[in-house]
Amino acid sequence: MTTTTTTCRLLPMPAEVLEDARAGRPDAWGRAPVPVTAGGGEPVRCCRTDARAGEALLLLAFRPPLPRDDSPYEEVGAVYVHAGTCGGPAPSAGYPADWRGRPQVLRAYDERGWIHPATRVHDGAHPERELAEVLATPGVVEVHSRNVAYGCWMFAAVPAH
Repeated sequence: MTTTTTTCRLLPMPAEVLEDARAGRPDAWGRAPVPVTAGGGEPVRCCRTDARAGEALLLLAFRPPLPRDDSPYEEVGAVYVHAGTCGGPAPSAGYPADWRGRPQVLRAYDERGWIHPATRVHDGAHPERELAEVLATPGVVEVHSRNVAYGCWMFAAVPAH
């Protein structure tokens, strides 16, 4: 489910990626997802929450979609998802509540799927404002929020219009 804030839409993980992972089919590197019992605090991308200790997760290689499939900036990185169906993020959730205050890289992309110079790091204090500013930059068509320490993909956002 796509979540809308006042300035952007947060895109869901592709349903087919989640279905494949939960069925044990190969991930973006051609490997089976790894079952993991959460220690607590792992960022879970299917519902944009932090895991609670004891939750059943899958760790898999994920290739986030870009504005174009032939971009030289395509990447694959590890992400956690719930092992079972979770329903995704709440429809009115806006910016992920569990991820507020967390410094992030906002990697901006242009229509070619190339990294745009509007890319920046924010400290987590005003994530909606930071995201809106990057998305309002001429030439930016999509933004990926990424973990500062690990570089992994957290979510994608596009302008709300």
